[in-house]
Amino acid sequence: MTESQGTGDKMATEHKRDRRNVLAFTGAAALLALAVNLAISAFNSHKKKTKKNKDLPGSNVCVNLSASEIRRLADRIIANSKSVHDRVASVPLDKVTYKNVVSPLAELEARHFPLMQSCLFAKLVSTSDDVRKASAEAERRIDGHVLMCSKREDVYRVIKAIAARGEWMNAEAKHYIQSLVRDFERNGLSITVTKREEMHRLRAQIDELSLQYIKNLNDDSTFLLFSEAELAGLPPDFLKGLDTAENGKFKVILKSNYVAAVLELCQVGTTRKMVAVAYGKRCGEVNLAILENLVKLRHKYARLLGYSNYADYAVDLRMAKTPSKVFDFLEDISVNLTNLANKELNMMKDLKKKEEGDIPFGIEDLLYYAKRVEEQKFDLDFGALKQYFPVNLVLSGVFKIFQDLFGLRFEEIADAEVWHDDVCVFSVFDLSSGELLGYFYLDLYKREEKYGNTCVVALQNGALSVDGARQVAVALLISQFEKDIGGHPGLLRFSEVVNLFHEFGHVVQHICNRATFARFSGLRVDPDFVEIPAQVLENLCYEGFALKLISGFHQDITKPIKDETCRSLKRWRHSFSALKLKQEILYCLFDQIIHSADNIDVVELFKHLHPKVMLGLPVLEGTNPASCFPRSVIGYEAACYSRIWSEVFAADIFASKFRGDPSNQYVGMQFRNKVLGPGGAKEPVEVLSDFLGREPSIQAFIESKAEYSV
Repeated sequence: MTESQGTGDKMATEHKRDRRNVLAFTGAAALLALAVNLAISAFNSHKKKTKKNKDLPGSNVCVNLSASEIRRLADRIIANSKSVHDRVASVPLDKVTYKNVVSPLAELEARHFPLMQSCLFAKLVSTSDDVRKASAEAERRIDGHVLMCSKREDVYRVIKAIAARGEWMNAEAKHYIQSLVRDFERNGLSITVTKREEMHRLRAQIDELSLQYIKNLNDDSTFLLFSEAELAGLPPDFLKGLDTAENGKFKVILKSNYVAAVLELCQVGTTRKMVAVAYGKRCGEVNLAILENLVKLRHKYARLLGYSNYADYAVDLRMAKTPSKVFDFLEDISVNLTNLANKELNMMKDLKKKEEGDIPFGIEDLLYYAKRVEEQKFDLDFGALKQYFPVNLVLSGVFKIFQDLFGLRFEEIADAEVWHDDVCVFSVFDLSSGELLGYFYLDLYKREEKYGNTCVVALQNGALSVDGARQVAVALLISQFEKDIGGHPGLLRFSEVVNLFHEFGHVVQHICNRATFARFSGLRVDPDFVEIPAQVLENLCYEGFALKLISGFHQDITKPIKDETCRSLKRWRHSFSALKLKQEILYCLFDQIIHSADNIDVVELFKHLHPKVMLGLPVLEGTNPASCFPRSVIGYEAACYSRIWSEVFAADIFASKFRGDPSNQYVGMQFRNKVLGPGGAKEPVEVLSDFLGREPSIQAFIESKAEYSV
């Protein structure tokens, strides 16, 4: 490896994602079909007047809306929704039936979703500032309305009445009705008005404190000054990007991208330690106080709803089900990685002693010496490797792999209406039957004001209508790739290739879903499960056959990367990962403990956990990791374990079914039908057990780490 990109690529492929990669709404009471039909009819009249390009049969997604059209559509969605909720609430409790309540609600959810997304996705991709502002405002208004609907006791009584009758058409319908009841009750509809009001006050306080914690981190402008000699090892381009002080020293701002570069590349141990300590002290006492208060409020919130603590509340709806199972899972992984992690640590300690003498190895040395060992072990030049991944070639290879594996056919629609010339649209057909399954938009290339990360947005969920017809699914894949450089095709870093595989896996996951209800369709699945299919498919881009298909030297694409490079990439993926993973487990355990018990001293907890998990390495003196741990504050509170959970069970699936013959279409079709098909209609453990023929296990994950160990 010749630059920091090597370690950066590896960090990217480990998928420390803080998001679900879906712009979607959940937990709202459904709407009736009449209201959506009104909204669709009204908007279709506009489309007929302005449309110049080909329609997408079955898609109700509207693109190229103006700011005023977004506002009007949002108005109609909200007005129709209010009208329908009023009508649902007026149904006499002794007159409710599956046909007059559940069927219309399910139909409406399916039809309503693409209309909402038509308002909302523009903020991610539009070139117009006015349109993006209108989209963001529409999101705020619709979110507020959905929240209001989720608190309507009159609608809850009707749903509760139909649930009490037990009129299930099938298991999925039962699951659907129970999910409606559950969402209302998690919003406090089953408790007294007094408790409900207290719950809403707590929610407001929690939201305010969470945002303040993040704001404190974002507003922190702390920097350290270093001479060029003190930053030895960092590339010239990095130094050029730093501001300088009056004394000529470089300013290293304590933001993650700068800190990561120093910790990975700087040859000066004292510099690494200074940066690591300062980074771990950010927002110290202020954010510690906020976190401690947040945890207390969360426990109160959960107990109002009948849970013993916040972790019980957060994990209850996830695949793990209970905090005790999460603890067992994390402990099992950590214990099974201990021998390998010790081996890694000893190698790094030996290397540090050779390079820096008898200075003790600290946690601040982990990234630097892991990279140094990798440089000695692998002959991988990621700058040169990039020359073998022209974006169009990678994309064509990805298409072939996914079509062949899952029995699909992609066809580009040349004259479909899009929001930018770089955007293209593809229809997806079942190869055997010719059935249209859905569409996906690709918006892959850089432009200003566009959303900056690679992600998938669900635009329309597949579902069955009341007449038995299946609504097609529609997805959007967004990225920020270079289209061309100096007249030559844009080239992808290896981390971008891996990310493309992962996110395209989400596209296929969304479109191949066959759930009856839109609520369980596509990416609207258990949050512990949603990343598993994409992580399974991400494994493919480390397989030789796939690397050959997606690579070719940019000046002569008939020359793919060499076999030895393919083997090195596979070994590199798992090398020196055990100790880093134990560090992530440390934070997951911290997150789970503080949300499972009262009156935890978070500073002392970290001091206790750190050496226990990290093989005796102490926490850096003076640092407060809990003061700069945003995942436990917004988005993954009591659920930080979920990324590792997904990776572990994805490894089990890949090793058990795909390894040895990763392009086997029979296995691919089983995966499509048994894992992607059910979506959220079945319990995830049931889905995986059906595919594997047994319950999922951690063993394959542990073995994969050991197989490619140092």
